[in-house]
Amino acid sequence: MSDIQLLPAVVEFLARPHGHFIDGRYVAGEAGRSIDIHDPSSGTIVSRVADASEAEVQQAVRSARHAFKGAWAEVSPYQKGVILNRLADLIEANAEELAQLETLCSGKSINLSRGLEIAQSLVFLRYFAGWASKITGQTMTPSIPSFGTERYTAFTLREPVGVVAGIVPWNFSVMIGIWKIASALVTGCTIVVKPSEYTPLTLLRIAELAIEAGVPAGALNVVNGRGSAGQWLIEQPQVAKVAFTGSVPTGIAVGKAAMAANLTRATLELGGKNAAALLADVDVDSAVAGIVQTAYVHQGQVCASPERLYVHRSKVQAFTQKLGAALGQMTIGSALDPQAQFGPLANAQHLEKIVGFFERAKASNTVVCGGNALDRPGYFVEPTVVLANGADDPLLHEETFGPIVCVLPFDDEEQLLEMMNDSPYGLTASVWTNDLSKALRLIPQIEAGTVWVNMHTFLDPAVPFGGVKASGVGREFGSAFIEDYTELKSVMIRY
Repeated sequence: MSDIQLLPAVVEFLARPHGHFIDGRYVAGEAGRSIDIHDPSSGTIVSRVADASEAEVQQAVRSARHAFKGAWAEVSPYQKGVILNRLADLIEANAEELAQLETLCSGKSINLSRGLEIAQSLVFLRYFAGWASKITGQTMTPSIPSFGTERYTAFTLREPVGVVAGIVPWNFSVMIGIWKIASALVTGCTIVVKPSEYTPLTLLRIAELAIEAGVPAGALNVVNGRGSAGQWLIEQPQVAKVAFTGSVPTGIAVGKAAMAANLTRATLELGGKNAAALLADVDVDSAVAGIVQTAYVHQGQVCASPERLYVHRSKVQAFTQKLGAALGQMTIGSALDPQAQFGPLANAQHLEKIVGFFERAKASNTVVCGGNALDRPGYFVEPTVVLANGADDPLLHEETFGPIVCVLPFDDEEQLLEMMNDSPYGLTASVWTNDLSKALRLIPQIEAGTVWVNMHTFLDPAVPFGGVKASGVGREFGSAFIEDYTELKSVMIRY
């Protein structure tokens, strides 16, 4: 096995002094404020970016506000769609460069960066572009009584809210960044994106491509930094909306900060402890293949992936044995190695967190397979399966955001539903069965924003996505996103 050869364009991009992208150009950043970018496969520093000051955040917001009132407001809806499609074309033309940059920052398999991260970002971007000329209001006839010969009519307008603060996590920086950028631009808003300090490089390159595509200077800005940069961004009075994707605790803090700033609207796509239910009639081999594909993709660092599995008692032994065997055969290796099936965690901080879960599991639970960090450079661990000690086991209730699946048997569907819903979170869930009638009866009783049948984790731009309970507020995709990026204005006319 061996790593792919980096493109010359990637090597050149890594060597650049990276600042912020504000008003259509690079801003170097203040001297002495920088962040090291590490390759998760080796732990080595591959690049550096500036760490934004409050003044630089303010500069980016001013630029976005100027474009919102000026250049971007003057672009017709149809032309907005054309520009976003042109950006998709440029991302596609530079797909290998972007995939390599993403893998170097995030530790995502190069196969996944190519085939999912970049490829699906194009699908989402082109989907959003199609909405540009389809954002409409309604007309209606009021029931106001006439006092003579006058008449009344009314209609509604969907108007862009203004400057959006897009705060993007490290696990899928391109795709989630595109969701926020496209949602903002297609509705007529402008945006300041704050990538994760671990994975900023790809969005900086996309900001360059956006200018080439025809996005006016200031409509898309990127500021790099740690949590303080995100806090400053939320607090800016000219920010009309915050779009955040990340952990539940951070999301709750972001929502509180947005409300405290200026009753700023916020959509929060947060994590959870997603449940998968394997019913008595489940095909064990198909379920094992599906769980390997969905629970361990990107080393389990996916907000929608299943972490707690409720398996009918008649199938739990066969399922756990086959799942453990399948995981034990996976090839662990560098994210840049196309032959590797399982790569590193995204950063050293997350490695420390996952190792902590391993230690707890080995002290209190039965570990079916895995449960160890690997003694090698980089941030590598084993894919892991743990048996829960009961419905109250902390490993069934705490989000790990890693390659740890916790299994508990169940006996009947009443017990199953009680356990699935016994969580403060409600992002996703799945039911694995050949009995469609039973699945359709269970779905309305499961407390989650998305429920899959015989699948998990997969998203489509036409299907709204978001959580209930502590897993978030608002929806991405479909037509639902329009409500969160526009203000509804009512107009009444007497004539």
